This record gives sequence, C-alpha cells and structure tokens, in this order.
Amino acid sequence: MPTKKTLELKEFNLDDLRNELAETEGQYHKMTFDHATKGLENPLALREVRRDVARLKTEVRRRELGELTENQLAKRSKTRARRRK
Repeated sequence: MPTKKTLELKEFNLDDLRNELAETEGQYHKMTFDHATKGLENPLALREVRRDVARLKTEVRRRELGELTENQLAKRSKTRARRRK
C-alpha cells in the first residue's frame, strides 16, 4: 500500500521532482554534517530524510523508464539479462 508521501509525489511533474530531490539531498548532507559536528536533537530525522531521498529517486527513475521507447526497453532488457548470468 503506497504511503501518503508516495501518493503526493505522483502529482509532481518531472522537473519538480528533480528540484525536490536536489533540495532534499542538500538538506540530508547538511543534516549529516550537523550531526557529526554538534549532534542533532532528533537523529532519527536523518532516517526520514534518507528515505525521502530514496522515494524521490525511485519516482524519478520510474518516470524515466516510462518515457523509454520500445527499442530502448528491449536493449535495456537484453543488458539486464546479460548481467544476471
């Protein structure tokens, strides 16, 4: 069952997703630096932000794969099959 955050991401367009991803990654890097230097009040916030980054990357990749042509998908399938061996 998709979470509320995942459902919200489906409403964004691809450019908004990429901008949100860049902002969230920047926020995560800042939080990790702050946590290493002075500590965070709630270190579990790092986990939430890291998971948000993963959600964003997943949605961006899903949309990129959805835009591929049949030839590109066939080539991708061959590459994936070759890697499995």
